Amino acid sequence: MDFSLTDEQHAFRDSASQFMEKALRPFAAEWDAESTFPVATIRQAGEVGFCGIYTPESAGGLGLSRLDASLIFEVLAQGCTSTAAFITIHNMATWMVASWAQPDVRDEWCPSLTTGEKLASYCLTEPNAGSDAASLKTSARRDGDHYILNGSKAFISGAGSTDALVLMARTGGDGAKGISCFLIPSDLPGISFGRNEEKMGWKSQPTRQVNLEDVRLPARYRLGEEGEGFSIAMRGLDGGRINIASCSLGAAQAALDQALSYVQERKQFGQQIAAFQNTQFKLADMATHLLAARQMVRFAAWKLDKKDSDRAAFCAMAKRMATDLCFDICNEALQLHGGYGYIREYPLERYVRDARVHQILEGTNEIMRVIIARRLLSENPLNLE
Repeated sequence: MDFSLTDEQHAFRDSASQFMEKALRPFAAEWDAESTFPVATIRQAGEVGFCGIYTPESAGGLGLSRLDASLIFEVLAQGCTSTAAFITIHNMATWMVASWAQPDVRDEWCPSLTTGEKLASYCLTEPNAGSDAASLKTSARRDGDHYILNGSKAFISGAGSTDALVLMARTGGDGAKGISCFLIPSDLPGISFGRNEEKMGWKSQPTRQVNLEDVRLPARYRLGEEGEGFSIAMRGLDGGRINIASCSLGAAQAALDQALSYVQERKQFGQQIAAFQNTQFKLADMATHLLAARQMVRFAAWKLDKKDSDRAAFCAMAKRMATDLCFDICNEALQLHGGYGYIREYPLERYVRDARVHQILEGTNEIMRVIIARRLLSENPLNLE
């Protein structure tokens, strides 16, 4: 059993670190304060391959593994967690187009998606269908060579500023088997967007409602077969959970690094606060929890790459564990800064705000626990060895 990274993986991390230090970290606080969506920077990420990391090479991507992608996303998130998180969503949507679009649609869209020239949003959640995604109501009615779509999607990252929507809609009866997946150009007549939500974190990416009113879409833009949409969505989210967990790792690593620096500079009662045993205990726990979360995420990514039968449960475990532990690490790092952690001169409060949403997205952590428990209680229980 070898837990070391390959030379190639170290090179991926180095490349991501160079991009992060130059293009993300110096601007993250400004983007957060001004709610700026840095489209030009995301396109720069596309120029170095970071908009199609695990999209196959045949569709213009890098064709890397999910483990490789996790390593890259973790590093990017150390610079700007919010922007890195959007890049992961774009990667997921691009991979779905590459994997399930008809050849002519794939060839039309993937070259510009993988380079970041065009950006994509993932549209599953609805105002009344969040964790219970199989109950979604947005409809797609077949009309000859087209579908007519009606409905609304909620909390859509990038909506109103992206070029394509990878969207789930109901083409059949109730339940998961009645859902299909579509690639929808964002500028089609009948599509409108709500206001940019005023969020606690993730301020460098817009979040809007998407409204569809008699949107006429050529049938060739369906991804996969009719009724296959929920399965496609869940397969996308397996990787999406690894992605968002990786962003949590990046935020926690940045917070720990900042805390380590601060406690060795700050003095109270005549000595560095790093000299106090309570501080040392906190730092030890933070480092231990970060390493445990990182190994869980990488193990789950490896399971996903191997197409292991238990991969969905392990991705849920990784997402639950990493997002919970890493939020706690960010919060503890803020606490170690005292009052300074609460002001925007330091990045700690931003790490806390950005990491908090990861416990909610890609399925709440309560849903992750349900996925894990059902697998443990099934006729073919989860192998934990």
